[in-house]
Amino acid sequence: METILIDGLDMTGKTTLVQTLVTTLEQRGIPARSHQWMLAPRHPLAAALRRLPRVRQPESGLITAALLGPGFLLDGLLARCSRAADQVVIQDGYADRTVAFGMAGGPYLSACLALRWPHLFAPFDLAVYLHAPAEVRARRLAVRPDADANDVRTVEDDEFAATFTAMLVHGMGRRHRRLLVFDTSRHSPQEMAELIADQVRPPATIVRPPQERAA
Repeated sequence: METILIDGLDMTGKTTLVQTLVTTLEQRGIPARSHQWMLAPRHPLAAALRRLPRVRQPESGLITAALLGPGFLLDGLLARCSRAADQVVIQDGYADRTVAFGMAGGPYLSACLALRWPHLFAPFDLAVYLHAPAEVRARRLAVRPDADANDVRTVEDDEFAATFTAMLVHGMGRRHRRLLVFDTSRHSPQEMAELIADQVRPPATIVRPPQERAA
């Protein structure tokens, strides 16, 4: 089955879209599940890397390098060897945002190298990048109780946000088989989910010939 990546600026509704898309696909008879973090089920360093203070990644070349090298680069190799899922996998964020943060906050060498060779990272059948005007994201930030430093920075720093989005669309997005970009101030989660679902191939139906009658 297919893999779909949902990524983009903070405060653009990524997680809401993931949840809406899972429901929309299942209503169409297409099995789907959401997923976060590494794709490979047995990534040997996933647990250790999860303990890194990822909220500090835009200010740290070391954290960026650790996430991209031992993290997502290795994950891409392991994922290629994994058995294909029997559901559509909808990934909530991936290496794309790590590279974008590394370029917007740096630029750091590991992020620059990732942009030079994006195809070393796991590609998705469909990538969906989200963005929205700063004033719209600011209103969403004001009512979010668990906002972190990166949420605030992407709203308040226009240059940081512009670089982040450019690195996704014109950089890491090159490796994906198909790419959609949405301004979430112009589309509801349900509208986007329907448009994305239209891009997903339904599971093949196996038609078996009728049994021949015994002579």
